[in-house]
Order: sequence, then structure tokens, then C-alpha cells
Amino acid sequence: MTIEKAAAIGGGVIGAGWVARLLLNGIDVAIYDPDPEASRKVSEVMKGARRAYKQMLPSGLPKEGKLTFAKTIAEAVTDADFIQESVPERLDLKHKVLAEIDLHAPANSIIGSSTSGIKPSDMQVAMKKHPERLVVGHPFNPVYLLPLVEIVGGAQTFPEAIEVAKEIYSSIGMKPVVIRKEIEAFVGDRLLEAAWREALWLIKDGICTVEELDDIMRYSFGLRWAQMGMFQVYRIAGGEAGMRHFMAQFGPCLQWPWTKLTNVPEFNDELVDLIAGQSDDQSSKWSIRELEKIRDDNLVAIMEALSKQNKGKGWGAGALHKNYTKQLAELASAKTKASGAAAKAKATKPVKKVAKKIAGKKG
Repeated sequence: MTIEKAAAIGGGVIGAGWVARLLLNGIDVAIYDPDPEASRKVSEVMKGARRAYKQMLPSGLPKEGKLTFAKTIAEAVTDADFIQESVPERLDLKHKVLAEIDLHAPANSIIGSSTSGIKPSDMQVAMKKHPERLVVGHPFNPVYLLPLVEIVGGAQTFPEAIEVAKEIYSSIGMKPVVIRKEIEAFVGDRLLEAAWREALWLIKDGICTVEELDDIMRYSFGLRWAQMGMFQVYRIAGGEAGMRHFMAQFGPCLQWPWTKLTNVPEFNDELVDLIAGQSDDQSSKWSIRELEKIRDDNLVAIMEALSKQNKGKGWGAGALHKNYTKQLAELASAKTKASGAAAKAKATKPVKKVAKKIAGKKG
């Protein structure tokens, strides 16, 4: 399925990444961001995204969607099938923005929030008309390349809205994973936060530098995690006896006093200066835009390599990448406007189905 029109509320790093993914899938996007620099910042992200997509599809990309900068939230969400909110992580701001979206968005639109940790139930309280169509749609940066999106429903979210959200995100090449229980920070960020806390202690205590820690990750388990997750990797580590043997062998390590995960280092100027100084030593020879290009090139290369595995079927993110580039190629070679219009008409049916269910339950 495809989306006829999308709206992006917030044009920061994540919001601009959503805009890029949507536009490069041929979808028109209206964006609202009060930042006077929003146009320039989105343009910079678009440059990087176009460059990465041209590597993925050298034969030609689909016709890019039209980007419109709206003057108000109401203007941005008018007639939008899909709305992605990506404003800063302040609940009061989320409430204000989501209330405005809810007031003006069509009843059949799905609203996704890019929040990295706020529970959807806590955001829904500000939505007086249709809180049942709000889901968390938490992506990872860069949104235009990394396919995972965590979907979380709140207390008022209709199951049908979650199903349509899955279809919408899948239609733009993403891998939606529905989180089974509503919880702060969901799954991905909880794992990252655990590693981040331990990393801060290791740097603060002088065990290693920022660069040494990054090398330890990228030359070892980082490579494993790029193609298998934690549990599949550890199943192999258990040998022929598999996970049961691994748990028996390494389970007692959980009782050893290795970690400081339950304690947080004092966040002060000294720690900030230490981390920032070592980061400068590691990476200041590249600008942020240069680092983004390096990151994107590496991600495309890894996914393309994985797309050739498993007897050509692809493995993990590579299998999804293989199907996504095929989908983009088909969009790029679409012959007639009529076929495109028919596909869009067919694609919007699930969204309208949700609207009927909303109307029925509200009535």
C-alpha cells in the first residue's frame, strides 16, 4: 500500500529523516516546524538521503514527492492520510501539538509519534476527538535508511489502528515491530541506555577512551549484531546444545559484580568535558555532514552485502533491503498515472476501514 499525502510535524533530525523517507517513496509531504532554519536543515538531510538512495538504486529512483512547508499545524495535516509527530521530548509540548493535530486531522488518518520514551497513554489524554488512532512509531536515526520502527499502542488505541500503522510503515520499506506491553522507552532505547550507562562509567573510570570503546564495539559484537540479534548470536555460542547450554554456562555471570548498570555516574561538567574532549580527538577531522555520509555509505554497503546472503534471498535487514529496493524500482518504472492512481485507491482502503470502525465505536 502507499500513502496519498503525509504530514510531518517537527523537522529536526528525526522529523527530517521521516520527510526524506516519505518523499523518496514518491509521497507528498506537508511539514510544519516553527524553526526559521527548518527549510535549510531539511534540505541538508534530503541531500544525504538522495545520495544514499542513489547508491541503493543506481538505475533511477521513483518520482520524488512534493514537499510543502505549512504555516500552521492545521494547514499541514489537512487531507493527510498519515501524520508523523517528531517534536522534542517534552510531555507538555507533545500535549499541545497532538491536541492541535487531533483537532484538524481527518478522522481516517493515522497519527504516529516519534517519541523515544513517552508512553502513548500519557500523550492521548490531550486528544479529545480521536485518541484511538494514535500510536507510537519510534524510528532509529537515520530514519531514511534504518528500517526498524517500534509501534506501541496506548490505552485508547484501537487494535485496527495498530494494524493499519504496520501496513503504512511497511509500505515505505520499514520493519514494524509491535511492542506487546506499553512501557517507557520501549525496547530499543532500553537496551541502548543500558549500554550507554556502562560506557559512561568505563570512560569516567579511565578504563578506556571513547575511541577504544567504539573500536571494541565495531570490531566485535557490533558486526555480529548487524546480521543477528543478541539471542540468536548467543544460541550459536552455546554450541550444539544451543541456548540451554549457553544459559547454564553463562547464567551465573549475572551474579558477578561486573556492572554498574544500577548506578548512574554523576552528570556534571567534568564528565561532559571528558567525553566531549575524547570525542573531538576521535572525530573532529570530519564534519558532521562528512560523518553522516560515511555512516550512510557503511549502512548501505552492509545491507547490500546481507541482501546477497541466504542463497540470494537475503538475511535479516538485507532481506528487507532487497525487497525494498525492488519496490522502489517498480515505483520508478510505473508506466501510467492510471495504474498509480488505482494502486493508491486500493492502498487507502485500510485507512478508511479504521475510520468506519472509529465512527461505529464512537456512535
